Amino acid sequence: MMQAPGCRMNLAAVLNGLLVSVVAALLWKYVKLIEHAALLEEELLLTRQSQELSQVRIDYHAALLALQEHGTRMVCTGKMHTDRICRFDYLCYSTEAEEFVFFHSNSSVMLPNLGARRFQPALLDLSSVEDHNTQYFNFMELPAAALKFMPKPVFVPDVALILNRFNPDNLMHVFHDDLLPIYYTMGQYSDLDEEARLVFMEGWSEGPHFQLYRLLSSKQPLLKEQLKNFGKILCFTKSYVGLSKMTTWYQYGFVQPQGPKANILVSGNELRQFAAFLAEKLNVTAEEHKEEQDDGYIVVFSRSINRLILNEAELILTLAQEFQMKVVTVSLEEHSLADIIRAVGRASMLVSMHGAQLITSLFLPRGAAVVELFPYAVNPEHYAPYRTLASLPGMDLHYVAWRNTIEENSVAFPERSWDQGGIAHLEKEEQERILKSKEVPRHLCCRNPEWLFRIYQDTKVDIPSLLDTLRQGLTTRPSPKKARAASTVHPGRVREPRCQTSVQATNEAKLTVSWQIPWNLKYLKVREVKYEVWIQEQGENTYMPYILPHQNYTFSENIKPFTTYLVWVRCIFNKTLLGPFADVLMCRT
Repeated sequence: MMQAPGCRMNLAAVLNGLLVSVVAALLWKYVKLIEHAALLEEELLLTRQSQELSQVRIDYHAALLALQEHGTRMVCTGKMHTDRICRFDYLCYSTEAEEFVFFHSNSSVMLPNLGARRFQPALLDLSSVEDHNTQYFNFMELPAAALKFMPKPVFVPDVALILNRFNPDNLMHVFHDDLLPIYYTMGQYSDLDEEARLVFMEGWSEGPHFQLYRLLSSKQPLLKEQLKNFGKILCFTKSYVGLSKMTTWYQYGFVQPQGPKANILVSGNELRQFAAFLAEKLNVTAEEHKEEQDDGYIVVFSRSINRLILNEAELILTLAQEFQMKVVTVSLEEHSLADIIRAVGRASMLVSMHGAQLITSLFLPRGAAVVELFPYAVNPEHYAPYRTLASLPGMDLHYVAWRNTIEENSVAFPERSWDQGGIAHLEKEEQERILKSKEVPRHLCCRNPEWLFRIYQDTKVDIPSLLDTLRQGLTTRPSPKKARAASTVHPGRVREPRCQTSVQATNEAKLTVSWQIPWNLKYLKVREVKYEVWIQEQGENTYMPYILPHQNYTFSENIKPFTTYLVWVRCIFNKTLLGPFADVLMCRT
């Protein structure tokens, strides 16, 4: 009888253990069910894609016969591999060899036919990042007769755009390197419509922003890893390979330190068209909550993992008081991209530490301001993708950069991993040099330890210096309501240019130049119209430039008698929009 309480305790312990075991078993089964559901969903997606691709089997024999008889056909645009896009009929891909295959027959077409030169270094770039050796495209060659000895090919019925995404984990790279180039490449070719199939060959997984790529086509994009699910030989009945680089404005420092591209071909007008397209696809419209837009407000990007603003609450209060505007915070970690774009699209100002999230300034209304904050020892002049974006003609944004110059207002993390700014893996001497450095020197991409150490610092923003920077950089209050799209229309040629000369004395002469306004000016409202006149003495290498407000002017200074002068005239709108020169005038005094 004395053992009864102990037995009861043992029984309770046994029951408790059984209960824990049952709960653990149920949790394990729940986790396995979730994993199984995810696998089923992936298999279902692949099955749907396979069904889509297999629909062409209705015409399978015709397609196979066309490939065997005519082989692959290729016609490319662009002279160099860096600006080339190629259109293919029956370009094939071996999932075993992981190589594209060009099948030769008597009817094959290969233009340009470069021979071995297409390996110097490549036929074309698969991404919009120029001449990067991980982004090259080429193919191997086989006679079409070899098809008899190969597995039956699977034919892709859709028109395909084949490319590499450059860095699908980073939002800046997703927009700048992928989405914009894909959008405008598809716009160049009428058959690359919303029914086209995007095929990503870089080998990455979907990544966190894959839903953005889905907006460009009604068809599910294909990843390189998925192609092996369809067979050993996959043939694209019609495909385009490569991307236009016309919409990119920044180079990342692979050959020389990063900065704006030397030859920027895109304007803010094209970027705003793309931004409107994407906002519509995300069901974000400017009309929503229009009362907030009328009041004006500031958006502050908050970061929760690294590169923190340590006095974020103080910063928000200061901005609200200084500009008498409401301040809202957004975060990539806590908000959907659609919600962020909705907020940014109606803001008067966007404030953020340097980082990929600033690419959302694409969606700011005209007249708004971008305020970019830089950690200690990071020079804003050396890292300028968003300044370049804001400065593009037609973006019509104000841009201000603030830099922390007080080392005590920074918190660094030398013990972190190298890719998060840690320097503990470096030699002691190198660590000490970095810690003493006052500015990161110019460098190439991409793993400079001093750059990573500094850019991943947390920062306490010095409020007085920030306010001074804002007051100097923003001469007018940011206001989307007052902003109009700046004209980017260039003047035409001046019409009917003429010259008259007269000799006043043996050492004195006059040259009168007149012209009519450009034809398109009579249909435009232009704030400022000026004319530029160049006068060059025949046989000389230098010329005299003049900026004039009138269409008729007489020159006497430095004009010599009995001398022939060459005269050029052009029109200029608003100081920066230059027209073409009219045909040169030959004027003899």
